[in-house]
Amino acid sequence: MNNPAVSNLVISLGAMQVARRIPMDDPQTVNYLRIGYVASQAISLAIYYYITLKIRKRNDLTVLKYVNPAPPMNPDAKPELVQTTVKDYDLAEVGKAIKSLFVSLAFMAFLHGYLKYTQPLFIQGLMGLKSTLESNPAKLHLWGKKAEGDLARPFKAGGGLLESLTGKASGPQTDAASIKAAEKAGGKSE
Repeated sequence: MNNPAVSNLVISLGAMQVARRIPMDDPQTVNYLRIGYVASQAISLAIYYYITLKIRKRNDLTVLKYVNPAPPMNPDAKPELVQTTVKDYDLAEVGKAIKSLFVSLAFMAFLHGYLKYTQPLFIQGLMGLKSTLESNPAKLHLWGKKAEGDLARPFKAGGGLLESLTGKASGPQTDAASIKAAEKAGGKSE
């Protein structure tokens, strides 16, 4: 499946059907689910660490320039010119993914530890590992795909609600005119 949203839906629905057959009231089963979830998160973290090592070893110092658009909710903000290297950009993307992994872990600790939900342990254990293996850094550095199309840096963010309502792209702009305009405005960032 090429569309991650469709494959996420299929895996979620399949995992929910399997989770219904798991005896969630059995303490031993719940312990196995906890172990499986923590193992899934540890594997994801190890994969990101491995990707970080590959990025540092490759040491791609190709200059990457793009313009981050102004936040739509802040009328006073201006587009920001970002000048970085491919190595630094990829390391920042892996950092964002690891941060997202820890946010997911904290949310699951709340759901399971405080609210006592056990079914999400099974589903999120699968989905977390799937999203790690399908992330852009994994596609580039683990699976060896070329940085072209959707994998061209800077990565295009998935369309959000605001983007679908306004019809405007909110992702980074890489065209020469946008970069030149941002350079004239003086909105540089490293």
